[in-house]
Amino acid sequence: MDPIAPPVLAAAPALPGETTSRVGLTAAARDLLRKLKQQHGPLMFHQSGGCCDGSSPMCYPEGDFITSEADVLLGVFDLDGEDIGFWMSAEQFEYWKHTHLTVDVVTGRGSGFSVEAPEGKRFLIRSRLMDGAGEA
Repeated sequence: MDPIAPPVLAAAPALPGETTSRVGLTAAARDLLRKLKQQHGPLMFHQSGGCCDGSSPMCYPEGDFITSEADVLLGVFDLDGEDIGFWMSAEQFEYWKHTHLTVDVVTGRGSGFSVEAPEGKRFLIRSRLMDGAGEA
């Protein structure tokens, strides 16, 4: 782990007109993503809407999850010079639009569809409200 890296890496805002990051990555999430990038190549996140995986950030090889007009790109992380997009359904975003999301990692088995599952780790979201100006 880089001793001078920020505790949370902010994603570049991707929503038109926004200047404040809506999504961040903890150091633990960055470390796991580096390992997963070596195994799977470029990655992406999609915040699931519930059902079987209970609204978790799902990590896929880029392009394995097909996004559409029904999805919103909330931000793009620059991890060691490679972009990792963070997506969410537009319908779910309506509920979460006042919330800043931080992707973290915990020990445990997540969904079998997310690439970190075999590692004995799972990504999770830590959230907090943003103020009226969009600041977290």
